[in-house]
Amino acid sequence: MSPDDATLAAEPPVLIERRGRLGHLILNRPRAINALNHDMVITLQRVLDEWAQDDGVDTVLLTGRGERGLCAGGDIVSIYRDALGGGSESVQFWRDEYRLNLTIAQYAKPYVAIMDGIVLGGGIGLSAHGRFRVVTERSSVGLPETSIGFTPDVGGTWLLSHAPGETGTHLALTAGSVGAADAIAIGLADHLVPADRLPELVEALEHVDARSAIDAASVVPAASALLAGREWIDEAYSADDVEEILRRLLASPVQAAREAAATIASKSPTALAVTLASLRAARRQPDLAATLVQEFRASVHALRSHDLAEGIRAQVVDKDRTPHWRPANLAGVTPSAVAAYFTEPAEGDLVLGAPASHATASTTRRTGKEHA
Repeated sequence: MSPDDATLAAEPPVLIERRGRLGHLILNRPRAINALNHDMVITLQRVLDEWAQDDGVDTVLLTGRGERGLCAGGDIVSIYRDALGGGSESVQFWRDEYRLNLTIAQYAKPYVAIMDGIVLGGGIGLSAHGRFRVVTERSSVGLPETSIGFTPDVGGTWLLSHAPGETGTHLALTAGSVGAADAIAIGLADHLVPADRLPELVEALEHVDARSAIDAASVVPAASALLAGREWIDEAYSADDVEEILRRLLASPVQAAREAAATIASKSPTALAVTLASLRAARRQPDLAATLVQEFRASVHALRSHDLAEGIRAQVVDKDRTPHWRPANLAGVTPSAVAAYFTEPAEGDLVLGAPASHATASTTRRTGKEHA
């Protein structure tokens, strides 16, 4: 082990700093692109609870250490081992993670997330529910769950179901990632700050209010390619059946639509069907909290399924990229199998407290615009 490796191993996975009026949380697993584990969730919750009552903290900032990204999502290798062993550690991880997501959405003080580099899965839960969501030209933001036999969680179905038109459905089913302009356009972020201005922004947050600091550092994003494709996206993804969505995509004269069909066809059929059902149900939910309860049910059922362990094996463990889904095609996914993902799991439902009086628009509906 090199001296640098030894130093990293000795450091906590979340660094906690106070500078001026700023409380700064730094995800500190750079070699894993700051993948989120249970200890990190517990630490983040504890510190946010403490700072909520601390008059010396005006603004909270979340960043990730290293050059690769804020957070590549949850530690899915741990979930894989849990799934194979029939354990329940992942269930408790999700209970605490989803509570943290709601804490962030309801946080009374300005919560600024710098979504620089890779931001996937659990990283979305730590950032996209915050009051100020900052992307850079290096940002790559997405919910890749259907590639591993899983469904979008951490409030992802809430965010994507309220994106313009069917752009969120497209992103969820293809397990795609988007850059800064598209992330802002579909409501996963609010502000574009060039990466070379980030040190200036962090320093300003120590002394001035978050809105003023971010406005001073922000630039206007480019036009959104996703919004430019709304016509074919909305026409295809408005169907409430994945097979019908695929038929419409394949029949489209637009090359991007046919490419999307090929991408979707490679994903877990069960995960696709459950994801579409989750998105449609999230549109009917009253708020983020109710959606997180729904997502918790789906996550626990996925843990006990074949496809989650198999998807992680193929993508991350063996890396052969040839998952053997069960069932192998959408025709084999029955309505009863999908419905089972929305029933209360044997481990019991996620219980969340009543919405705080300081709850922001994050807990009702995000429109893609920063809220006060």
